[in-house]
Amino acid sequence: MKKIIVFTFLCIATASFGQGFLHRDQQNIVDGNGKNIVLRGLGLGGWMVQEGYMIQTGAFAGPQYKIKQKITDLIGAEATDEFYKAYKKNGITKRDIDSLAAWGFNSIRLPMHYNLYTPAIENEKDGKITWLEEGFKMTDDLANWCAANKIYLILDLHAAPGGQGKDAAISDYDDSKPSLWESAANQDKMVAFWEKLAERYKDNPWIGAYDIINEPNWNFTGTNQNGCDETSNAPLRALQLRITKAIRAIDTNHLIIIEGNCWGNNYSGMFPLWDENMALSFHKYWNTNDTASIQTMLNYRTQYNVPIWLGESGENSNVWFEEAISLMESNNIGWAFWPMKKIENLAGVTSVTKPAGYDKILQYWKNGGVKPDAGFSKKVLMQMAENYKMEHLTIRYDVIDAMFRQVQNNDTKKYKSHKLPGRIYATEFDLGQNGFAYSDKDIANYDGTKFTQWNKGGKMRNDGVDIEVCTDKTTNGFQVSFIEDNEWLQFTTEVKKEGSFDIEIRYSSEKAGGKLYLEQDGKKISESTELPVTGGETVWKTIVLKNVAMKQGINKIRVHFEGGNFNLNFLEFKTAK
Repeated sequence: MKKIIVFTFLCIATASFGQGFLHRDQQNIVDGNGKNIVLRGLGLGGWMVQEGYMIQTGAFAGPQYKIKQKITDLIGAEATDEFYKAYKKNGITKRDIDSLAAWGFNSIRLPMHYNLYTPAIENEKDGKITWLEEGFKMTDDLANWCAANKIYLILDLHAAPGGQGKDAAISDYDDSKPSLWESAANQDKMVAFWEKLAERYKDNPWIGAYDIINEPNWNFTGTNQNGCDETSNAPLRALQLRITKAIRAIDTNHLIIIEGNCWGNNYSGMFPLWDENMALSFHKYWNTNDTASIQTMLNYRTQYNVPIWLGESGENSNVWFEEAISLMESNNIGWAFWPMKKIENLAGVTSVTKPAGYDKILQYWKNGGVKPDAGFSKKVLMQMAENYKMEHLTIRYDVIDAMFRQVQNNDTKKYKSHKLPGRIYATEFDLGQNGFAYSDKDIANYDGTKFTQWNKGGKMRNDGVDIEVCTDKTTNGFQVSFIEDNEWLQFTTEVKKEGSFDIEIRYSSEKAGGKLYLEQDGKKISESTELPVTGGETVWKTIVLKNVAMKQGINKIRVHFEGGNFNLNFLEFKTAK
C-alpha cells in the first residue's frame, strides 16, 4: 500500500510540474525550461536537530544529546519520548508550509539529523547499516506539502554521523565519540545515507537540491579549531567528491550543493569542481551588506563558472535582512534564512511562546538546587511542544515585510489601522525601512566580534526601534524606550473629519531632556514641546499638544524626538474643544 501511495504522489507531481528539475546552467540555477530561479527560502532549524539557543538552553546544553539528557533526568525516559514525539509532530506541519508559501517563500531548506534515518554506528551490529522509518516519513510528508504548494525542498545534512564540526550544537557533536572525520564507519554511513535519499527522491522534481554537508568546521592541519585557516581541506573535498559519485550512480537529475570549511565559507583546496550539476553554498552572519562582503564567492562563481547560493543567514534586524536580500537578489543569488521557529524569536518570521513554568526548569538546569517535580516539568514541556503549532505562534509580519516588500521599494505601510480621533500606541509605527517608516541610530549588527543590539528591549518587533514591556495602567503591552535625540516614528492615520486635535502624550522619564513635535509632509504641525521629568521609568504622566490641525483622509504623521531620555506609551488624539 505504501508503494502505491508514493508512486501516486510521484505521478501527480510529475504531471503537474512542467518546469522539470532545478539544475546548473553555467553560473545560474534554472528550471527545466531554462528559466532563471532565485531561491527565496527558509531553514526549518530546530525541528529535526535541536540547537540549545533556540530553546534557551544554549549556555549549558547546546547539542541535542545534552538537551535530551537534561529532559530525561527531569521527567524520565518514557515521558521524554512522549515529549519528543509531540515536539516533532507539531514542529512542522502542512499548515506551516502553506503559510510560508503564502508569505512568498519558494523554497525550504530541511536541516536533517542522520539519527532519525539510521542508528549511530555504536548501535549497529557487525558493521551493518540499518534504517529507521521516522526520518524518511517526516521527509516524505514535507516533500508532499512542498509539492502541494509548488515550492522546492532542499535536503541539508545538518547533523552528519559522528558530527562534522567542533561547534557542537550545530551538528550534535559529542566529543566523547568518534567524529565524522575520525571514523571510516561514520563516513561510510554518511555515503549510504545519501545513496538512500537519492534512491528515494531521484524522480521527485520538487526536491530542489542535495546540500551534502552543513557548516563543516574542523581543523585538519590548521590551528583554528573550526577550520578557518585550512589551506587544503583535503578530507572535506574527498568526502564530498565520494558522496557526489555515489549519488550520481543513482540520481543524475538533482543539483548537488557543496559547502566549504569554517561554517561553509572556506573553499581553499576545494577546487577544481568534480560535477557538472553543482552549486556552491556560503553562509553569511553579522557582517556588512556590501559587495565586498561576498566578493570571494562572486569570484568563485566567475572563475569556476558555477552558481552560488546563500544557504543560511539571519539572526539580525529587519534592516539587515532587507539589505542582505537586496544584495543577494541584485547579484542573482538565492537565499535561505534561519530559522522558522524559536522560543521568543524576534528575528524570525514566527515566534514560539515560552510556556509558564519553563523559567523554573531552565534555572534548575543551569544552577541546580531543588529539582522541579516530574509531573510539573512534563506538563510544562508538553505545553512547549503544543506551542510549536502554527495556530499558537506569534507571526512577525514586520520580518516578512522586510524580507519581501521592503526589498522591492521604500514605501511605507500601516502596521495597524489608526482612525482619528483615537489612540495610537507608539510601538505601532509604520512598516518600512529605516529612514522612511522610522529613524533609529542602532539598526543592525554588522560586526561578528562586537554585538550591537538593534532593539535594546528585544520585544514585539525586529526593527531598529527599541521596545520594552510597558508598565502603564493603559497599554498594548509595550512601549518605545531608549529614545535618542533626533530619532522619529511615522504613523499612517485616517482622519474622519478635518479639524484640530488636542494630542495627549503618555510618557515616563527619570532624566531631563525629552522633547518632541509632530510633522506632516516635511512641515511641523505642532510646537516643540518639552517633556518634564516624571520621576522614574515607571512613573507615567500626560502632556497635551494643543490645537494640532489635520486634514481629512490619510495623514502620515511623524513624531520627532528632538530630545531623548524618555519612554513613550501612546498618543491620544481628541477633537479640540
